[in-house]
Amino acid sequence: MAGSHTLRSGPLVPQLEELLAARIRDGKWTLGSRIPSEAELATELGVGRSSVREAVRLLARDGLLDVRHGVGTFVAKPPTGGAGLEKLLRRARLLEVYEVRRALEIEAARLAAERARPEDLRRLREQLSTRHDSTTESTAVFVAADLDFHAAILEIAGNSILSALFDSIRPLLVDALAELVDHEPGRPDTSCAHDDLVRALEAGDAEAAVAATAANLDPTMSILRKGEHQ
Repeated sequence: MAGSHTLRSGPLVPQLEELLAARIRDGKWTLGSRIPSEAELATELGVGRSSVREAVRLLARDGLLDVRHGVGTFVAKPPTGGAGLEKLLRRARLLEVYEVRRALEIEAARLAAERARPEDLRRLREQLSTRHDSTTESTAVFVAADLDFHAAILEIAGNSILSALFDSIRPLLVDALAELVDHEPGRPDTSCAHDDLVRALEAGDAEAAVAATAANLDPTMSILRKGEHQ
């Protein structure tokens, strides 16, 4: 990797966002200065331009960068409030992702309870075991196994548009779940809710499937909402 920068394995965008924010925070990039281009940063850091672009977009959304198309990207303001503000902004973004996720998965659970076939449920049981076994593995392995499980429920639901929407936000879910695993030590263990969801689908109980999905997502959303007001 170019330079002295070391990026961990796992989702790149959150790491790039923090690395670029640190350059503003530490005064390497001063207020009003033009930062290097996406191509320059990608070459320097040894990553893809799309990852740099997304990190810059997030910092621009937070008001730290000003993207002027055709001109360049400039430092809009230095971070204030230190890590506390950064954590607040991160939680706000994660909450938005989870709100969309909840809307999709609640409806998918209801439909899957009505449409699941025996062979679907056998495969889902296998994916549930893989998901549980992955809790002791790396963040990247766990995130992939968890989202594979939930994607399978979207598939069982049999609604191609719901599945397409889930697939379209999956990159955001990967980053959001990795952030939660790595930076939210109070994140609840929702393994039991996953077990309850599979049992509800096996019983064809749509109400219980919806309740189990809510039990999986709502505790984390409560943590994120609480963080917004701290």
